[in-house]
Amino acid sequence: MTVEAGASRGRVVTLPARPEPIRVSADETAVVVIDMQNAYASPGGYVDQAGFDISGAAGTIGQIAKVLDTARNAGVTVIYLQNGWDADYVEAGGPCSPNWHKSNALKTMRARPELQGKLLAKGGWDYALVDALAPQPGDIVLPKTRYSAFFNSGLDSTLRSRGIRNIVFVGIATNVCVESTLRDGFHLEYFGVMLEDATHHLGPDFIQAASVYNVEKFFGWVSTVADFCGTFGQIPQSEE
Repeated sequence: MTVEAGASRGRVVTLPARPEPIRVSADETAVVVIDMQNAYASPGGYVDQAGFDISGAAGTIGQIAKVLDTARNAGVTVIYLQNGWDADYVEAGGPCSPNWHKSNALKTMRARPELQGKLLAKGGWDYALVDALAPQPGDIVLPKTRYSAFFNSGLDSTLRSRGIRNIVFVGIATNVCVESTLRDGFHLEYFGVMLEDATHHLGPDFIQAASVYNVEKFFGWVSTVADFCGTFGQIPQSEE
């Protein structure tokens, strides 16, 4: 069985995936890059400062670079999300917001006042996208203030205005912002595909396996970088 997902506008391919292949139109597909910022992937960034293991982030950057090269060559929309807040952290919410209590960046700054204003503040090094994945002309960059990229952002309208129904997810963290966004996309009628080897988790390794299981069984499809590049690498930018 192959799932037919947004395959009405030409340049249609069948992407190997679990639990079954998914047939999509490249013109109705976007690659969404979640939070590939210094905060999450670079030594000295917020995640490193908070005590999480970021040793796998470098490999994830390399995998995502392959995906983005293939997507751009195939004329697939590339959208970056940047997580963070204004310099005064008003957008992060105060004590009445669960984000204030659960955000490890905010908790780390409260525990270490010398870091106040440095973690995930817009305009700062921590907030910036990693140099190795710098956006290219034609790519789209959108800010977000919560785990899910659909919350209070322009993501949904950006996708719908371009007729996009299928989202290929890469980025950090698999178990937090990637999964949260994919779940919300499911409820907004998007077909979500997570590339399991182009995402990186926060926490022990079983966390990655748990997120992959949730996506595969309940919220979307799981594929790999090799399958994405092998499939989308065979199609031209346009039919003209």
